[in-house]
Amino acid sequence: MNDTFKHQGLRLQLVSTLKSKGITNAGVLNAITKIPRHLFMDSSFLDHAYQDKAFPIAADQTISQPYTVAFQSELLQVKRGDKVLEIGTGSGYQTAVLCELGAKVYSIERQQELFKKTSKFLPKLGYRPKKLIFGDGYKGMVEEAPFASIIVTAGAPFVPKPLLAQLAIGGRLVIPVGDKVQTMTLFVRTGPKAFEKTELGEFRFVPLLENKN
Repeated sequence: MNDTFKHQGLRLQLVSTLKSKGITNAGVLNAITKIPRHLFMDSSFLDHAYQDKAFPIAADQTISQPYTVAFQSELLQVKRGDKVLEIGTGSGYQTAVLCELGAKVYSIERQQELFKKTSKFLPKLGYRPKKLIFGDGYKGMVEEAPFASIIVTAGAPFVPKPLLAQLAIGGRLVIPVGDKVQTMTLFVRTGPKAFEKTELGEFRFVPLLENKN
């Protein structure tokens, strides 16, 4: 579990890249400065850990591009103590960013292999989500709702209604919607049945999978 001065220097370079691409949230930039992304990846990819690129991890999934993680995290507008639901724990890197932002993180992963690996790995780095479950992200986590914000870290062909329903009034859902290419979409809940929708450009994600349990 080595985090060297070289790694720390590469993270500072990565943060400079993110700033140049328009990321301004100090909390998000601090989290990316602090979190050893290389530890979330297979050792064969260590040299690539601080490039602004997505890379394969287990179970045919990817660790998202740092810019994408930062962009989604910034959209959430996390305040310390917020309850945040993450759909797609994956490697746990986005989970760690949310923890660094002071969120109480509830996370769902539907790949058993990743769920087992990440639920053991995160506490070793000092990141302890409030709840991490193996389950269907399309259903959310109704027993823990409402959430101040919800982040979906895989491409969804449509917006799952349970996720909108589990947002607190004023809450924010950040979700990439689409099949081969996704449109990053922000929903803000403005009332019991009212949502404001904003579309924020195209991204590419692995698909959000369902019905595995």
